[in-house]
Amino acid sequence: MSRRIEIEITSLSGDLATWRAAGAKLPKGVLQASLIPGGPVIGNVYRADIEQYMEGIEVLSVMAPKTASPLDPRNERLELIPEAKKGPDVVVTYAPKGRGARRDGEQRDTARRDGARHEGTKRPSTRREPREGTRDSSERPARAPRSDQPRSEHPRSERPARGPRSEHSESATRAERPARGPRSEHSEGAARPDRPDRGPRSDRPGRPGRPERSHGPQPAPLTTTHRNALLATLSPEQLPVAEQLLRGGIPAVRAAVELQNKNASSQGRPTVDPTTIDRIAEDLLKTTNLALWKDRAGGAIGAGRELRLRDLRAVVTSAKTVSLDDEARTQLKELQGTLTARVEHLRTQWNEKLEAAITSKNVKEALGLVARPPDVSTRVSADAAGRVVALVSETLSAELDPKVWNEIVELTADTSIRRNVKPLGIPSDESSRSVAVHNAGAIPELAKLLGMKVPPPPPPTRIVRRAPTRRAS
Repeated sequence: MSRRIEIEITSLSGDLATWRAAGAKLPKGVLQASLIPGGPVIGNVYRADIEQYMEGIEVLSVMAPKTASPLDPRNERLELIPEAKKGPDVVVTYAPKGRGARRDGEQRDTARRDGARHEGTKRPSTRREPREGTRDSSERPARAPRSDQPRSEHPRSERPARGPRSEHSESATRAERPARGPRSEHSEGAARPDRPDRGPRSDRPGRPGRPERSHGPQPAPLTTTHRNALLATLSPEQLPVAEQLLRGGIPAVRAAVELQNKNASSQGRPTVDPTTIDRIAEDLLKTTNLALWKDRAGGAIGAGRELRLRDLRAVVTSAKTVSLDDEARTQLKELQGTLTARVEHLRTQWNEKLEAAITSKNVKEALGLVARPPDVSTRVSADAAGRVVALVSETLSAELDPKVWNEIVELTADTSIRRNVKPLGIPSDESSRSVAVHNAGAIPELAKLLGMKVPPPPPPTRIVRRAPTRRAS
């Protein structure tokens, strides 16, 4: 079956013309030049009917190229009808400035405008309509004119005078106010009596319903004694470098030099040599770090028992990053003694609480104390560990409440004695069995009770430690 395509004439050779599909890259074949009406023209595009065979393509007939049609002879042109513009979909109306109109604001405004136009005339009344049961204004008696001025000078005096209010008037419908008592002697213009002096805030009782603020241990106060003494001994060219070292070490110095050179270049001023500044910073680094640590140590010594244990331990540990002199060694020795005494005190309290929990057979409290020693170097004694293991193993039986059993197993999995615990049984609850399967790696005896192979213990938790820096932190 033939089909129609568009072809382009690429060359002529006598009675033959080579062609290719319009837009193609290579010629596709040849055809007789007599098939093209009006003669072939190289580069023109024609419509051709072709037949596809195994050997190639045969051109059956060629028609003239398709030309543009005349200007809409059949009136088939599509006309775009513009849509009438509408108003905005959202209308914004701004509120008037000021406090806004009163209830009868429109009437009052109208009265003011009318009064401005016609001076001397009566203002329109802005009173509300009388309610049912109230006396009409026409029933009120007329007000007598003033005696000191003639009536003709005051046209407003023509209004009927107000009479006594009726007990059924609009204001009578409101709730009656309680009668005021006689004023005290201080309300007649006398001076108000002095208030009693209030005590300091620390002595005042707290507000009801608000918990008292707890004043726990505070961070170590950072003094500036040794830093000021160091800065006083430096030369003018060393002083700005030392200040940057005290703020952020070598990185702060380099950032300050880079910023200074950048500003100098933009303003056309000479720049400084970063190598010279780095050499000065390297020479001052040890002394500035030592001064910083001495200030921290002095603040820690002055804080005493109010200093948090972790802050005290941080100051003692940071002494390894500086070169100490005799004064710094004395401070370090004092801080180490304070740290040792506080840790020993916490260990004594911890052992006493653990002994009391074992004696009272409080399994949960005993496991919590074993899991959270007061110090990383504190270990449970062999005697206390054996007693806790026996207590937990005896408690974990099949007759125990499933919720309590699950909680004790979770607490045991977080302790260092978990692999020595041997539960007596597992409750028949599905949640208890799921907890046992989950913690079988930490407590191997649970795997034996479940009849499963003992899984490997969970991997230890890795703590990523940062490399120590050269300056004390």
